[in-house]
Amino acid sequence: MSDITHPSQHSRRDFLYVATGAVATVGALAALVPLVEQMNPDRATIAAGAPISVDISKLEPGQQIQVFWRSRPIFIVNRTPAALKTLQDPKLTSRLSDPNSDALQQPPYAKNWHRSVKPEFAVLVGICTHLGCIPKFFPTPNATAPAADWLGGYFCPCHGSKYDLAGRVFSGVPAPYNLPVPPYHFADDHTLRIGENPEGVSFDLGDVRQL
Repeated sequence: MSDITHPSQHSRRDFLYVATGAVATVGALAALVPLVEQMNPDRATIAAGAPISVDISKLEPGQQIQVFWRSRPIFIVNRTPAALKTLQDPKLTSRLSDPNSDALQQPPYAKNWHRSVKPEFAVLVGICTHLGCIPKFFPTPNATAPAADWLGGYFCPCHGSKYDLAGRVFSGVPAPYNLPVPPYHFADDHTLRIGENPEGVSFDLGDVRQL
């Protein structure tokens, strides 16, 4: 029998080698893709509470922005000096249900008269503690104020609950508690990290009395 190999046999053998190598490469890549995906947080992890960073460098005094964390609206407000003065005014505090934030609706570093890390920046979960509606932002007294003798804050149009600009609930309204304050800290002068406590503090949104 002749040992001579026909050129077509070389071509067929080369094709099989290439095809086998290609299948092995595709298989290796297919195995690699799930591994790479596992290195990044999935949507469920983010929804469960992965921290988010928020740039507040362009937030002007008197303005509010809204972001979402754990699928909940988070209100971030740059409070004016006048608004901060009002938060300490007895005319306001005498009308509040929990002016000293005695109910656990905030982390320990926000249990103060302004309910925040820095007085000028409020960070609040924007969900009414009555039935879970989203309160509307009315920062100053004006012609469109939602209630008489309005001093600035939040009004829930569903059932009439009212909160000041620190998220403190008024007396005599359906909502029983202040708006929750989520865990957060300032990564730098212009960046908020929501969902992440300052070093050495343990607090979770699930710790509050009521969302």
